[in-house]
Amino acid sequence: MVQGTWGVSSTDEIAGTMNTNSDRLRELKAFDDTKTGVKGLVDQGVTKIPTLFHHPPDKFLKSSTLGNNTEGIIPVIDLAELGGDHQGTRQEIIGRIREASETWGFFQVVNHGIPLSLLEDLKDGVRRFYEQDAEVKKELYTHDPMRPFVYNSNFDLYSSPALNWRDTFMCYLAPNPPKPEELPVECGDILLEYGRHVMKLGTSVFELLSEALGLDSDHLKNMGCAEGLLSLGHYYPACPEPELTLGTTKHSDNCFLTVLLQDHIGGLQVLYQDKWIDLPPVPGALVVNIGDLLQLITNDRFKSVEHRVLANLLGPRISVACFFSAGLKSSPKLFGPIKELLSENNPAKYRETTVAEYVAYFNAKGLDGTSALQHFRI
Repeated sequence: MVQGTWGVSSTDEIAGTMNTNSDRLRELKAFDDTKTGVKGLVDQGVTKIPTLFHHPPDKFLKSSTLGNNTEGIIPVIDLAELGGDHQGTRQEIIGRIREASETWGFFQVVNHGIPLSLLEDLKDGVRRFYEQDAEVKKELYTHDPMRPFVYNSNFDLYSSPALNWRDTFMCYLAPNPPKPEELPVECGDILLEYGRHVMKLGTSVFELLSEALGLDSDHLKNMGCAEGLLSLGHYYPACPEPELTLGTTKHSDNCFLTVLLQDHIGGLQVLYQDKWIDLPPVPGALVVNIGDLLQLITNDRFKSVEHRVLANLLGPRISVACFFSAGLKSSPKLFGPIKELLSENNPAKYRETTVAEYVAYFNAKGLDGTSALQHFRI
């Protein structure tokens, strides 16, 4: 018998736990070895999802009071208005971005300068990649983050408490984009073109965010916030038991800024005042949200807000998330709270870190529902 603080555990119980863990590991490896991801399960015609994908009930409630009005709460900002000569309009837009970044951590942008036809082509290309012959796709299946194109199902397969009902590919688009021949023909050229557009858009948004902080417009860019761009192409198949799992677990993003293209299906939710708020798709809009590293360097002024994606009976849902972060390929440059934002009454709340250190910690922890920022607090 083994005496514990909260009671007595028998050797049989300990052995049972060990068996459960080894059974889970075998199941995870069997799923990983198929190299066909969640789509492979759907193609097999599963009607009951494996227990590996079962998530515990969430303690936060879906908002019933705000849920239908989020388009008016999480702002949709028209960037075409920046093209005018009226300085007051620019200041108004900066004010809306400031409020959204301090409160919600999210806003949507329209008239962002990226052709709507390119957005549609990209969604189609991502779908084509995932729906091609499985044997062709298997050749690209890997967990090596340094490959030019990484396709797998859950990056944190062996560390997360429960798997997400989605498949993903990952590709760095800046500062050193891959050669076209290193990418799948189904979406490679479109992805590279989209990356060039997102870099321009991100630079403009960083200028607005810098001014929203009361800094020179090029401050965040000069710090290196817009140097790297990592894209993730997500494929969320239709789920036979969506109430048991999630498309993406509650998390915040391990970057400076995220630009998200989502299709019409929806499912993205933002956690606000302990309630889940729907962020409904707006035709032609891109979702922009603050990442952990921007919350860190703004010393909690801008909020990297937790969000999730629901599983859905409908599908597949397609989304492409672009993260302004060089990730594991970043330089040894240190990032800490911006000195101009600090004062005696507002001392630094975080220690300095490199992007690579932050991302490595985030990835090792996996999507376990907790914030990686806490690890870097002073």
